[in-house]
Amino acid sequence: MFPLQRLARNLAPGAEEAAFNLFQPGLPALQRAEVLFTSGRGHAIDYVSSAVRMEHAPKPALPEVCFIGRSNVGKSSLIRALFSLAPEVEVRVSKTPGHTKKMNFFNVGKYFTLVDMPGYGYRAPKDFVDMVEAYLQERHNLKRTFLLVDAVVGIQSTDLIAVEMLEEFGIPYVMVLTKIDRVSKGLLLKNVLGIQKFVKEKTQGCFPQLFLVSSVEFSGVHLLRCFVAHVTGNLPTVEAS
Repeated sequence: MFPLQRLARNLAPGAEEAAFNLFQPGLPALQRAEVLFTSGRGHAIDYVSSAVRMEHAPKPALPEVCFIGRSNVGKSSLIRALFSLAPEVEVRVSKTPGHTKKMNFFNVGKYFTLVDMPGYGYRAPKDFVDMVEAYLQERHNLKRTFLLVDAVVGIQSTDLIAVEMLEEFGIPYVMVLTKIDRVSKGLLLKNVLGIQKFVKEKTQGCFPQLFLVSSVEFSGVHLLRCFVAHVTGNLPTVEAS
């Protein structure tokens, strides 16, 4: 459930651990988040619409989070894992990188909206920059952007462009390392420490704690659900574990 904290056990004695333990919700908060992500009578979790331009986007009625990352970073797979407690929600996952070409909006009851953004880099939509810049600048209900980074290869040059965009627009964001089931513990720790150093020295709007996830093993998914619920204002208090 807490893969980053588990990884911290491999740090050298005396190493700085603060960035490994910033968000540690207690069991009640985790349970409330699970309820929020579980569809049921009176609490529908569903796809709303897709848009390629802001004028086609649904009205910004709820707190919103968006997920963005390189093509083939596992974004749609992660969103499907987040929505696994609502199996009626269809999140299309393709074996072909760059499948998502539009902004896809999903409502979680009356509580918040989650947006699946097109992937950047390989096979990105030709109007990707215009689409994303307009969204980030105009979507005033956006509470947090989740920037997905492949844990196997770490931050790439295209990821740096995304970071620059978020920093320029003053958008609060957090980095999520995907595919942690595909990387050795040693390489994962090396990449985590390198990205933590980058966040500390090169960014201002990035939350210092990274989130590690595996959509295959569901590792880190429960914690990420809880953080989404937290940043959208749906967990009034987050008790420490």
